[in-house]
Amino acid sequence: MEGKRTYFVSDVHLGLDVKDPAAREARFVEFLRGIPREETEALYMLGDIWDFWYEYRDVVPKGYVQVFAQLQDLMASGVKVYFFKGNHDIWTYHYLQDMGIEVLSQPHVVEIGGKTVCMGHGDGLGPGEHLYKLMRWTFHNPVFQWMFSLLHPWLAFRIGTGWSKSSRLGKSLEYTFRGEDEPLYKFAVELSRQRHIDYFIFGHFHCRVDMELPTGARLLVMKDWMEGSCYLYISGTVGWGGSVRNIE
Repeated sequence: MEGKRTYFVSDVHLGLDVKDPAAREARFVEFLRGIPREETEALYMLGDIWDFWYEYRDVVPKGYVQVFAQLQDLMASGVKVYFFKGNHDIWTYHYLQDMGIEVLSQPHVVEIGGKTVCMGHGDGLGPGEHLYKLMRWTFHNPVFQWMFSLLHPWLAFRIGTGWSKSSRLGKSLEYTFRGEDEPLYKFAVELSRQRHIDYFIFGHFHCRVDMELPTGARLLVMKDWMEGSCYLYISGTVGWGGSVRNIE
């Protein structure tokens, strides 16, 4: 709807026991609470909102009550809420959908405020990265998901959260975006040559990027919420919000 804002957020990593997880969750709840209901059309959550999320048929992760309360309040106020599966919260099957959240697949192209926007989590797009794409395929494969679901939740969640934390601690929290050498950059350039795109909006890389492509499109990548907050909004034009200021 003309005049209303659409918000984008990614890589909050709720539940990750790095830095201050309670403060990070509180920042995210405050962000959701601060979204002006009457002036907002939609909220897009672009993945890795949770650091590890796995749903069994009758069991979901505990906690995040205030987060879900704010999401429910947004939807009750008429705000549409969308979610993309990240590489840490792949395993959502029905719980979010039952709440009224629409789960989308990347790359998703939609018209927002008169602009054509392509969005998603951002992982696995573009050429190369064959080992990562194989791992991603494994995590998305229904057979492997079924095998993991045979584990008792007590064990499954300790494996999942332990793997996630060790993988995060084993690398820098800040990624250096490689510009024209980045597969995501190449993906965006190629797609924007095939069709008109105004904005590409992604997460995943844990660094803030704002680049103009040779085609005239704009590539925007949101930083994570480890030490601050970062979000985007569109209301005719695109704008940055939050406490994170660095731009790669």
